[in-house]
Amino acid sequence: MAAISETPLPGIGVRLEFTSRGGQPIGVVVRRDGDRDLLVYSREDPDACKLTLHLEPEDVAALIDALGGSAVVARQQESLRQSLEGIDLEWVQIPDGGAAAGHTIAESALRRSTGASIVSVIRGQEVITSPGSDFTIEAGDTVVLVGSPAALAQGRAALADA
Repeated sequence: MAAISETPLPGIGVRLEFTSRGGQPIGVVVRRDGDRDLLVYSREDPDACKLTLHLEPEDVAALIDALGGSAVVARQQESLRQSLEGIDLEWVQIPDGGAAAGHTIAESALRRSTGASIVSVIRGQEVITSPGSDFTIEAGDTVVLVGSPAALAQGRAALADA
């Protein structure tokens, strides 16, 4: 696989460049707005651009499909699914009077008693990622749990039961 060099373009994005196996210098400008420019440089003068093709996000998706990228992504997704088999996520709304309301994560002893772990808490419009053991859970919070299906069932009951 060809080495790709990366050059920051302040205020614009980044330029990625590589040389094809056939010796053709190629670049892609990845713009901050999601658009891309495909650049084909002169073989004789790699600083001279022979062709610039502006691509919007939909064009990029179509080009990836045409080049077989979708099949690669599908294989990677299947591999990821297999590596995460048996681990799930669950969102649990903490009701008024719920067992966890007003208590810290440490006080809930959730992981020790159920095997489920709190990875995030959504409070209103705020998302608290990786809350510490001293984080206090409040009624109305949505707690994001990770664990096996059995651990999540036990965790849901432990958090929500009054």
